[in-house]
Amino acid sequence: MSRKSLGIHLMNRLSYPQKFTLIGFLFAIPLTLVMYLLISEINSRVDFAQEEIYGNEYLRPLRQLRQYIPKLQLLNYQPLNTNLSLPDTRADLEAKIDANFQSLVYTDRQLGKKLVSSGYFNKIYHNWQNFKLRRSHWSRETYDFVYQNLTDDINRLSAHVGDTSNLILDPDLDTYYLMDATLLKIPEMQKILSQIRLISQKNSLLSHAQPEKRAKLITLAGKLRELNQDLAINMEVGFSNNRHGNLRSKLSDKLTKFNSVVDLLTAQLDKLINPTVVVEYYAYLDGSDRVLDSSFELWDETVKELDLLLHKRIDNFVTKKTTISGFVLITLAIVVYLFVSFYRTVMQTVFVLDEASKKMASGNLDHKIILDNRDELGQVVTAFNKIADALVGANQEITVLNDRLKAENIRMSAELDVTRKIQQMLLPKDRELKEVIGLDIAGFMEAADEVGGDYYDVLQHKGRVKIGIGDVTGHGLESGVLMIMVQTAVRTLLAYNESDPVKFLSAINSVIYDNIQRMKCDRNATLALLDYQQGMLKLSGQHEEMIVVRSNGCVERFDTIDLGFPIGLDADIAEFVAETIVQLYSGDVVVLYTDGITEAKNMDKLLYGLERLIKVIEINSQRSAAEIRHAVIKDVRSHIGEQKVFDDITLLVLKQK
Repeated sequence: MSRKSLGIHLMNRLSYPQKFTLIGFLFAIPLTLVMYLLISEINSRVDFAQEEIYGNEYLRPLRQLRQYIPKLQLLNYQPLNTNLSLPDTRADLEAKIDANFQSLVYTDRQLGKKLVSSGYFNKIYHNWQNFKLRRSHWSRETYDFVYQNLTDDINRLSAHVGDTSNLILDPDLDTYYLMDATLLKIPEMQKILSQIRLISQKNSLLSHAQPEKRAKLITLAGKLRELNQDLAINMEVGFSNNRHGNLRSKLSDKLTKFNSVVDLLTAQLDKLINPTVVVEYYAYLDGSDRVLDSSFELWDETVKELDLLLHKRIDNFVTKKTTISGFVLITLAIVVYLFVSFYRTVMQTVFVLDEASKKMASGNLDHKIILDNRDELGQVVTAFNKIADALVGANQEITVLNDRLKAENIRMSAELDVTRKIQQMLLPKDRELKEVIGLDIAGFMEAADEVGGDYYDVLQHKGRVKIGIGDVTGHGLESGVLMIMVQTAVRTLLAYNESDPVKFLSAINSVIYDNIQRMKCDRNATLALLDYQQGMLKLSGQHEEMIVVRSNGCVERFDTIDLGFPIGLDADIAEFVAETIVQLYSGDVVVLYTDGITEAKNMDKLLYGLERLIKVIEINSQRSAAEIRHAVIKDVRSHIGEQKVFDDITLLVLKQK
């Protein structure tokens, strides 16, 4: 079956409510899937931006640590230079650092699971507590080593937060370069500035610089200048790609100021390339302080603007999701409204057509349907009205034909009745059966229609007893006529004393075959013939099995499949005909039947079956032939119940006296 015909076949089997439900369901599946994917994508982007906001929230207290911990380290070198004074005391700085750690504790408790940062933070916090407890016992070199590890751990935590909060993966150029500044560039420059400041603090009392210190400062100045240039370029790219236009006005001045003070500091440090230039540690220390202060101002403002852009991005996604959802819902509402309206229109037309058909069925052929439909259903209504007009004219012709048909039916019924009566007349009478010496015989035949196709007969001629049973395919007039032909042929051959089973059955087959060809029908028949004489049966011909129940209860079944061939199916069946002999003794029962008994169905479509037939015969084998016949027919009728009888039922019971 082609795909098109399969769809048409399916639609034809569904009612209109089922059709609309199926189409609506199939329409809803892809729409729901597309909406789900679209909303999921928007939500994932919202979650992505929210993760970045979480990252900024975590980085703020880390920024404070990067500001205060280097200052705390500088205090360790203040005793070397009493002329150098710092605005914050050790107690003030430690209090600020502790406050920031407490803020980080709260922040990590809120965001640590999302950013997977708790392990890093706990290590830093533990090192800080250990640092406070033991610093008084350390040398300045150990102090610097522990400080450097603490600073490195803070930087690693910042990088980890940048990775897990998606900051490092930001998809927009403006926010990406803001992230690059706050997470990478500015913290790296602050690290370099802290190193410059520490070197300057350590060597502030010296009038000259050792070569390795001079080289270190020159190297740090080169890195600082390179990062400053990259920061300026990257931020300009961010400003140029800022759709909201807020970055240049908010950050340009602070960025310019920061770039300028960095340039001033690097210009001072670049002079160290000349070995005769005097090292100005106080100037480097003061310059790096100014650059650090400017960097923290720029960092704070950059993070603020980065948060603002991320919130605007989230708001934009939420607005887009709301707009899309609203548009889809409105569109869907319109589609549903039109869908329901279309369904009601179709059902209204169907209802009107149904009412009109009922009126037409009741005989009102003048009823017209009036609808304002201009679609295909309107064409159906127009066609229906045309059919109604045609039926009005055809009704008169049908009436005339009905009258003729009634007359023809009466005639055919009479012919069928005559044929049925002929069949009944040709069946052996009780008087004839009683005249058979040595056998107690009882027969039964009931047609499924007015005329049946089953055949049985018991004939005597000059001391010979001929018993026959057969089944013409189908039932009705043709089958009944063929049955009569078979009975006539058997009686004719018997009258001419034909005793050879091969010639007997071949002659019957030849006559029936020629008549079937003349009648141009496709009938054929099974036929089994028995010659009985003084307790001996000679069985030939193909039919159902012959059942023999001996007087001692033993059951014998004789298959006839190899004893003949269906009558009328082929012009010559002589080579298929054979004979078998069965000796009967007093009390033995022989049962012949047609498949109308074994294939009789009940309401559950269960067949009566040969085993059940044998069982009934066994139970009643000690009774007379008529009683056995009665028991079998009663059991068959009990099995059939209310079910329709589909085939002719024929039974012939022989009992040896």
